[in-house]
Amino acid sequence: MTHTAPSPHHKIPFLDRDHSILAFNLRVLDWARRAEVPLLERLRYLCIVSSNLDEFFEVRAAPHLSAYQTNEQRGPATASTYLALTERVKSLVDEQYAIYNNEVLPLLEKRGIKLVSYSERNPRQRRWVRELFVREVQPLLVPVGLDPSHPFPQVANKSLNFIVRLSGRDAFGRENEVAIVKVPRVLARFFRMPAVKGSKQSHFVSISSVVRAHLADLFPGRQVTEFAQFRVTRHSDLAVDEEEVKNLRTALRKGLQQRHYGQALRLEVSAGCSEFLSDFLLQQFELPPQALYRVHGPINLVRMTQLIDLVDAPALRFERYTPGWPAQLTPGQSFFERLQQGEVLIHQPYESFDAVLAMLREAVHDPDVLAIKQTIYRTGSNSELMELLREAVRRGKEVTAVVELKARFDEEANINYAELLESVGAQVV
Repeated sequence: MTHTAPSPHHKIPFLDRDHSILAFNLRVLDWARRAEVPLLERLRYLCIVSSNLDEFFEVRAAPHLSAYQTNEQRGPATASTYLALTERVKSLVDEQYAIYNNEVLPLLEKRGIKLVSYSERNPRQRRWVRELFVREVQPLLVPVGLDPSHPFPQVANKSLNFIVRLSGRDAFGRENEVAIVKVPRVLARFFRMPAVKGSKQSHFVSISSVVRAHLADLFPGRQVTEFAQFRVTRHSDLAVDEEEVKNLRTALRKGLQQRHYGQALRLEVSAGCSEFLSDFLLQQFELPPQALYRVHGPINLVRMTQLIDLVDAPALRFERYTPGWPAQLTPGQSFFERLQQGEVLIHQPYESFDAVLAMLREAVHDPDVLAIKQTIYRTGSNSELMELLREAVRRGKEVTAVVELKARFDEEANINYAELLESVGAQVV
């Protein structure tokens, strides 16, 4: 039996990275279909898919769109790769919203959990929504009528906005036909409505539905003839050539200032958006028709996680997992005494990270510990680990921290922590 060596020019058929990412999200979406998965967790899987798709566009889509718009190849990206990826994403999104509308929402309603739309609200509920709008929402909204002195405003990445078409003239006699209403991120995305006496149902209303019901109040003397929600996803990857910059932290800090206003890549609009309004938006964002996504539901499913948090129904969630204390450690025993006996392996997330914090806490307060050296990748907000390192410096110990500044989408938090540690005298690399 003879074996023929492969030609040195033989091409290995690598898997396409971008299509692999989308295939992974199809597998995540499959969990939202499964009847055995608790209902709120099925909704959470839909949110996870949306979050993953957001990152896909923010990080992976720009070369493909640029190749399509210029008809020039950008590395492996071409006009055809853009069209193929767009077709696959739209198919995935259609499946996602079909599960949301046809399975998850009806099942939630059967369990007494309902998102009450504008058309479904009774007079009492409409009064309550109006009071909410006047008290908490309207003061934060700034409608912008577009004209030569008020051009199309800067729209931040993944923010919720409304585009409105108006008839008539404004107070200054101008026929500015199109207006934009930005919905600030500080506003909650869902509100629990007052319970009906004797009812076990939980009713909620979305911020988009609240604004939609009162758009006319924002344009007195004008008639709202058309409107739609929209959301734009922008290129947000911080590409920094570490060999070209003298100070990585400064370069990343400058990049962070522009992250929310990078190249537009995807435009999501509510399904009922007219062609006039969608074409207007595509033109403003300099996007081709293929970048338009009409969705049958909330244009940002990621924020549905807020609704999940508001629902008090433990039976509709996975049972909460509590990590155990590491098997190799005895609570209350000195870590240094234990480490003299041999190495300790802590397996996360199954074993608690509290043990790591306990070891650091012991080191900070032990007068025999002279130096602490720590690597930091992602810390989260209100990090006890960071507070312990700062306390160690205050106690006169030498603290060295290696901080990963380029931890994607945690860059700003890590830069701030790095500067915080430096401010008290820690050595930060």
